[in-house]
Amino acid sequence: MIGRSPKRGLSVSFAVDADINVSRRAFHCPRRSYLTSLLAPTRRTANTVGDMTPDAVSNAVAEDGLEIPLIDFSAFTSADDPTKRSTAQAVVSGFQKAGFIYLKNHGIAKPDVATTFAESAKFFQRPLDQKMAMGWTTPEANRGYSQPGREKTTDLKNAAEIEAKRAEEGADLKESFEIGREGEPEHPNHWPDQFDADGQVFRTRMLAFHAQCKQLHIQVMRAIAVGLGIEETWFDSYCSRGDNTLRLLYYPEVRSEVFKENKNTVRAGAHTDYGSITLLFQGMAGGLQVLSPNGNFIDATPVEDTIVVNAADLLARWSNDTIKSTKHRVVEPKTKADVHPARYSIAYFCNPDFDRFIDAIPGTYSETREKNYEGINSGEYLAQRLAATY
Repeated sequence: MIGRSPKRGLSVSFAVDADINVSRRAFHCPRRSYLTSLLAPTRRTANTVGDMTPDAVSNAVAEDGLEIPLIDFSAFTSADDPTKRSTAQAVVSGFQKAGFIYLKNHGIAKPDVATTFAESAKFFQRPLDQKMAMGWTTPEANRGYSQPGREKTTDLKNAAEIEAKRAEEGADLKESFEIGREGEPEHPNHWPDQFDADGQVFRTRMLAFHAQCKQLHIQVMRAIAVGLGIEETWFDSYCSRGDNTLRLLYYPEVRSEVFKENKNTVRAGAHTDYGSITLLFQGMAGGLQVLSPNGNFIDATPVEDTIVVNAADLLARWSNDTIKSTKHRVVEPKTKADVHPARYSIAYFCNPDFDRFIDAIPGTYSETREKNYEGINSGEYLAQRLAATY
């Protein structure tokens, strides 16, 4: 699908990819206890998961031991309890095995995604001085514009190691704009409505999309809860405020020679995400890769009208490592061209509310399985991770 900017004639093709957390509902798991199924998931066939039909779950990616399921999320809203439960189990199984899932029929309308992409493209065409006036400031705020070269995406935490990585690979070939929850006086969002009327259109669209993604975040967390065998609404109180970040990403067009001159050059370095889940609306240009169990990066090929959802570090920690946070990166597209076109994507980073204390989810530890982590405040943890990145 194409989103077009009416003023500048920008075309943006995209697919919708997303990470999703799902809340809980107390369902009885037939023939095996919750803890047994959580710590030793049953092997399933390539085209079915649990008692779901092949139409509900298939593989979007199946290569080098990496299987990323494509799940019809509308089945989770079904009034039929077995269908709802098996969909939730497919979500959790995908996060346990690959750390990634694709969702279709996720509830965010295609025109809303297209309009959001179009407004994002218009934003990045603004003059640099306007964008810099809305610049990213602190990890605690995590709002505003980051210019090319500012960020080095990595899962390293030591500043010296990150600088060494930057020297080896160069900075990420991208720009970004972060939008947080509106209504925080200490950390206000930055908006281009200070410059023109188009800026107000942008603000209205992004706030609406932020709210839509927040509702999907809650639904995915409910699915996770059901899949884990805990109360469906168990996560609701942890994400009621919506301390999440909507990130617009623009990867400018780049000559293929840039990648040839330095084989380590990437558009976004290998990393895991920091929060609970990420909803990724991915451009059709491709370039996203996910680390396989065999240690190779495999293409997460765009699938139109889907969201790629990945589990992130805090959810892995929260689940006592029963859910996997998997490395991924954005590299040179496989298409042969002297100049690779610009790439757009939209990531919605979902987090527990910043004032919540995160400790191991009930059932992920026992007398024979210890907790792997001490509890931690969500906001403090995320600020620590962001400080290292910037």
